[in-house]
Amino acid sequence: MNKFDRQGNAAADIRALPDDIAEELSRLPTEVLSVDDAPSIAPPAPLTSDEVRTIVISLMLTMFLAALDQTIVATALPTIGRQFRDVSNLSWVITAYLLAGTAVAPVFGTLSDIYGRRAMLITSLSLFVAGSILCAVAPNMPMLILARGLQGLGGGGIMPVVQTVISDVVSPRERGQYQAYFSSVWMVGGILGPVIGGVFAEHLHWSMIFWINLPLAAAALALLLPKMGKIPVFHRKRKVDWFGGVLLMASAVVFMLVLTWGGTRYPWLSPTVLAMIGAAVALAVTFVWHARRAEEPFLPLPLLSGTVAPYALTAGGCALGAITGLTVQLPLYYESVYHLSASEAGLALIPLAAVSTCGAAIAGRTMARAKHYKRVAVVGTSWAALCGLGLTFSTLPLWALLVLMAAFALGLGTTFPVCVVSLQNSVARSQVGTITGAMNFFRSLMSSFTVAAFAAILLISLGADIPLAGEHHGAINAIPSADMMMAFRYVFGAAAAMMALASLCLILMEERPLAGPATAQAVEMAE
Repeated sequence: MNKFDRQGNAAADIRALPDDIAEELSRLPTEVLSVDDAPSIAPPAPLTSDEVRTIVISLMLTMFLAALDQTIVATALPTIGRQFRDVSNLSWVITAYLLAGTAVAPVFGTLSDIYGRRAMLITSLSLFVAGSILCAVAPNMPMLILARGLQGLGGGGIMPVVQTVISDVVSPRERGQYQAYFSSVWMVGGILGPVIGGVFAEHLHWSMIFWINLPLAAAALALLLPKMGKIPVFHRKRKVDWFGGVLLMASAVVFMLVLTWGGTRYPWLSPTVLAMIGAAVALAVTFVWHARRAEEPFLPLPLLSGTVAPYALTAGGCALGAITGLTVQLPLYYESVYHLSASEAGLALIPLAAVSTCGAAIAGRTMARAKHYKRVAVVGTSWAALCGLGLTFSTLPLWALLVLMAAFALGLGTTFPVCVVSLQNSVARSQVGTITGAMNFFRSLMSSFTVAAFAAILLISLGADIPLAGEHHGAINAIPSADMMMAFRYVFGAAAAMMALASLCLILMEERPLAGPATAQAVEMAE
């Protein structure tokens, strides 16, 4: 069959597809519409609402696992340290999970575009469960740290694969609402994690924080696997650029170690940190050099360019970095300035997490109805920047601070569904997993960078060497409240600047039409 015939058959196949898929494929260059290159799409029958609901519930449960295990260990660390008689390496129980999860996010995203969502979801959950079992039975601290790294490999793969499956099941116009649901799952997991971990460690046994993952993972797979055969298939088999993937993971791990150790274990200008920075840069440059020359690179660099991807990645990274950095550092502010206990300071973080989810829900619903869907995020991020300025230049009682913090979070939350859907809508269906994995990768790096930057701002402002995210009660009592308030004004100012940058990026980002159901299109025409 010649090329002309193959293209003609491909065009006929496209006309037989659902309208939103056919419209997307018809915009691609003619040469990629051949039978050999086009992604296989099956089955033609759309999913029913009950099937979509079952898939979404199972995916939410799956994501809850990854969200829970990022925080559930924190309150159990003292108990674990006493049992293993090793407190010097406790931080690695959390760090190992975060390092592994960040490094493999783009790997699982890309592999889901090559081998399919089902295979990668089962793989990530299997690694997560295997790591959980090894953590629960670990006889010493080194084994626990290694098992947490294995668990992190699975947890890091869950997030991009789940978001990619949603893109296969739900149209872009409806997808923002579902992204808001997953934001709420992430928030609930972050809040419940420390509570559940503390209860298990105090009243049962610390290993229960890992055993609980087994029934949750089994329930998620039992709900999801029977429906996976009905999910449309968009992956495309191709050669895997393992060398590029290893370079990308290695550069991420070294960079994360710099952010973790810099200013704590080693001074920022120490030979060790400077050497690690040089190694991270060298690995990143080598990755870019290789990606430019590889026939099918692990992460195609053109995906990260254009009129959508760089702006959406930057805006989403700024938003997640700002809320993560504030979540880590605000307990210090609450305890020092308002003299709250550690548990009260934790409760004071709830408005920041909960209200950001409300912002994501507002943006998701707006995307399902409005033609100019990015405006809600532009307004939200601008509002968050103004609230950040209010936090910077005012001295407030606790209730007023919490109200203003909630207003900040409301605007910030609008960023997430708009950025995720815009990114996925900007690439071909066979590359959605790759761009979603890259998004999670850059967001994790930005979060780690912001936490380190906010800590550096506080240390420079206070002029004191205090542990900002650990046992700092003695250091807090030695610092006057006025000095702490002044130091945090720079932190709030930095958060406001990040939201202003996010707003600028969203303004510059191209707003491409979103395919969706006829009801949404009718609303658009009415507007």
